[in-house]
Amino acid sequence: MKKIKIFPMILLICVLLSGIAPCAWALDSPKLNGKAAILVDLDSGKMLYGYNEDEQRAPASMTKVMTVLLALDAIDAGRCDLGTMVTAQEDCRAGMEEDSSSSGILPGMELSMRDLLYCALLQSANEACNIIGRYLGGSVKGFVEQMNQKAEELGCSNTHFVNTNGLPAEGHYSSARDIATIFSAALEYPLFSEIIDSTSYQPENSAINEGMPIGNSNALINITATYSYNGRYLYEGAHGGKTGYTRAAGYCLVSSAERDGVRVLSVVMGCDGPLNADIEECYSFVDARALYDWAFDGFSYRTVISSTEPITKVNVDMAEGDGMVMLYPASDVRLLMPKDVSDDVISRSTVIYDQRLVAPLAAGTVLGEIQLSADGESYGSVKLITTSDVELSRSAYLKERLGEIFSKGWVIALLIIVLAFVLIYTVLVVRYRRLRRRHLEERRRAEQRRRAQRQRERSEAGGYTTLDPSERFDIGADMSDYFDDRIR
Repeated sequence: MKKIKIFPMILLICVLLSGIAPCAWALDSPKLNGKAAILVDLDSGKMLYGYNEDEQRAPASMTKVMTVLLALDAIDAGRCDLGTMVTAQEDCRAGMEEDSSSSGILPGMELSMRDLLYCALLQSANEACNIIGRYLGGSVKGFVEQMNQKAEELGCSNTHFVNTNGLPAEGHYSSARDIATIFSAALEYPLFSEIIDSTSYQPENSAINEGMPIGNSNALINITATYSYNGRYLYEGAHGGKTGYTRAAGYCLVSSAERDGVRVLSVVMGCDGPLNADIEECYSFVDARALYDWAFDGFSYRTVISSTEPITKVNVDMAEGDGMVMLYPASDVRLLMPKDVSDDVISRSTVIYDQRLVAPLAAGTVLGEIQLSADGESYGSVKLITTSDVELSRSAYLKERLGEIFSKGWVIALLIIVLAFVLIYTVLVVRYRRLRRRHLEERRRAEQRRRAQRQRERSEAGGYTTLDPSERFDIGADMSDYFDDRIR
């Protein structure tokens, strides 16, 4: 059997809503008879109303929800199934008095796990819980230890179990909030809802309940519930639950109801009723109805943020265009709010996770969140995302990369060395050329002086003189040097 999470709880991953306390909206509280109560929004798991919700009280047969929850865990893990046959042991009726809730199961009887679960939840059979506990835990004591461990895992800080069924025992207690938590966990199994929503069940074993069908003790959904309430507690939209009663605990009830999309869970503890107050009214059902009326009359879901609503623009470095990107909520945000309260009471605060955003970014990238609050109390948040791809600008990317390269110390040092080398080389080349030109100029002038000297000597000799071979060589060299100088 697969555990199926309730869809709104999946939505809660994106929209984590905090509790909406009635005092925040200044609503009138419902009038109740019991000693403790809580009303929870099933879609968010948060409290709408609480009264002594954390007070430790005897939970009576609401304990059986935890017993069945562990059995459902075992079925889901493959340790057993609904057809698994279990033999009732000699201690199955331990601690039970003659008037204890029972399905008439006796030691030695063989029963299916299906029969045991229905007996435990519908008829509140104490012996069925002991049989389940011994089978799954090896012993009732060992199973009770598992119950306490599960309660701790669920975060139940005001719960401690001593037995499997809720019969009076010192140190056996829970609170309205913890019972709501345990019941919510059980609702994640469709089989649990299937069982508690049944008004009656015909056991497979004909020895159970003398072969007669067993009825659901929840008078909110069953007109033939115990004590012949004649249907006066039937409630439109009510779903299954678990009743409980001991003299120490009073009348107790955990149940749920739904109308117009509003799904709520209530727990009432310590109520008066026929057995402990000598009255006809059973106030566990009265209080549950009052809580449901208060919720359905006063609250409704509304969308306070739409996924199509633009929230804020952010700058994305190296993005195409102007670099500004609009962010939108990842999903709609629906809050269960009083019908007469305006959306204006919800304040918004935008948080962007990274100081610097860089392209490219894929559509749906989470970049921040928008937080909701009212009167200083947090009402949850929703992620902010891009709704389209943010493309990378190639020119901006190149500029960024070059900037990064030339910002490195070793690159700057290398550039300085190269520039210094180029500068020195240039200076040396210029100096070399200047010195060479000077040398050539001096050589040319020397040759001119030598030629002039020879000319004077010839003039003084009075005429033409045949040049000897050495002089002809010198003249050729002079002309060569002359043309070299002109070319340069």
